[in-house]
Amino acid sequence: MNGFDYVEILDTTLRDGAQTRGITFTLQDKLNIVRVLDELGIDIIEVGWPGSNPKDEEFFKTFKEISLKNSKMAAFGSTKRKDVRVSEDQSLNAILNSDVEYAVIFGKSWTLHVREVLKCTPEENIQLITETIDYLREHGLDVIFDAEHFYDGFKDDKDYAMEVVKAACASKSRAIVLCDTNGGSLFSEIKSITSYVKNHIDCCQLGIHAHNDSGLAVANTLTAVESGVRHVQGTINGLGERCGNADLCQIIPNLKLKMGYSVLKNKDGLKMLTKTSRYIYEVTGMPEILGQPYTGRNAFAHKAGVHVDAVLKNPSTYEHVDPDLVGNSRTMSVSELSGRSALVNIAKELGLELSKQDTTKCLEEIKRLEAEGYHLESADATVKLLMLKSLGIDPTCFKVTFWWVETFKSGNRPVSKAIVSIDMGGSSVVAMGEGVGPVHALDIALREALSSRFPDLRGTRLVNYKVSVVDSEDGTAASVRVFVEFASEGNTWTTTHVSKNILEASLNAIVDGYVYELGVLRRLPSKTQF
Repeated sequence: MNGFDYVEILDTTLRDGAQTRGITFTLQDKLNIVRVLDELGIDIIEVGWPGSNPKDEEFFKTFKEISLKNSKMAAFGSTKRKDVRVSEDQSLNAILNSDVEYAVIFGKSWTLHVREVLKCTPEENIQLITETIDYLREHGLDVIFDAEHFYDGFKDDKDYAMEVVKAACASKSRAIVLCDTNGGSLFSEIKSITSYVKNHIDCCQLGIHAHNDSGLAVANTLTAVESGVRHVQGTINGLGERCGNADLCQIIPNLKLKMGYSVLKNKDGLKMLTKTSRYIYEVTGMPEILGQPYTGRNAFAHKAGVHVDAVLKNPSTYEHVDPDLVGNSRTMSVSELSGRSALVNIAKELGLELSKQDTTKCLEEIKRLEAEGYHLESADATVKLLMLKSLGIDPTCFKVTFWWVETFKSGNRPVSKAIVSIDMGGSSVVAMGEGVGPVHALDIALREALSSRFPDLRGTRLVNYKVSVVDSEDGTAASVRVFVEFASEGNTWTTTHVSKNILEASLNAIVDGYVYELGVLRRLPSKTQF
């Protein structure tokens, strides 16, 4: 499979990515991420540095429980210490005891580091590299040699940098990886230096490991591939030290879709890329980069009316690839900038065939609300309710006739209680809810009341809640804008409301969320006409 047109991917999310400031993976996180990367079809997963910390040590004891379909495991480490016999180096022996197939060993290729960090001679450094690779290979491991700071070392002392990679090649490394460790090289430098190495080294596979300190990690990686590299290292979402590593979520689709290379051992792996990206965001707790190429939630989102109209006629007008190829989806935002085409598209989602002229009333209402401080482009459920209302269709099956909420202290913790009364076609239902805050209590009380007629509504969850202040232009009291996101049976939807009272805005947004679920979402699968 590793022919000339196949680019091997090594993922270092669990090693280099774990060095991102603010990120800590639990043992279970690491095991789950290995499963996700294996499912994606990553060739080699660099899982950590054996013996460097208790968590990695525990991981190497437990990872054998994972049955891998596509990926191979690699342990990371450095060349032997200069004052220790290779057979007595604890770090190298920890790699041997880790029961992996590959060892990724980094060694110095920049004389600055040799003299000022290792405190040894250039000749001694070469010996450290060859002894380390030979020792690991003698014990049955394939060795990938990371030539740390190679591009800086080459620019400083070309002959010595080349001597380092030739020594690793002579020791029969499986691959030699040229590292832009400081992330400061321009792609023109990457191209010329990589091409030079390719023309002088033909005994093993060449690789690239790029950091993003100049914002060029992805470009540098692709340039290196054009220059002959067939082994690429990076992380999901570009995690890593300082400004991060090369982002595999951009590299993989560019290699496959734009450059024509084969990637990933799972032939359907590309379609799993967006899911993988979002899973890593969820595990790390880092905010998603909405505009992340290929996998971001805004990567195929269209807002301007001209764009929406054109994309609905032919997606290629404003999309460079089909979002489905990477497991993403197209979205049409609705706002005061939107044209009628976006509303016609939303109507189709509701099973309604409308002309652009039919959307006039709804578009006017959207512009009026956005002038009052609403942001509707992220509130899909609110927009669809507005659409139906503009057509004289009311999906409401209940109305709130009374609500009350109070927060008080119980022991050492605050407790909120709410009472909600609703009218469902002539019958009145009153329910009480207790929560960790007033909005939580209102949601519980409302759902409890509705569940008397719709018991399966108990499975609906309020998964996100955001509040922002809407500045007042006339100097009066400011309003607040609330967004509420719901989830049920694999569906998610969002509502919004604006009011000078935060509890009123919250309750109205929650009410709209349940109106949408009961009166709209549950009718769509059956193709019931409104």
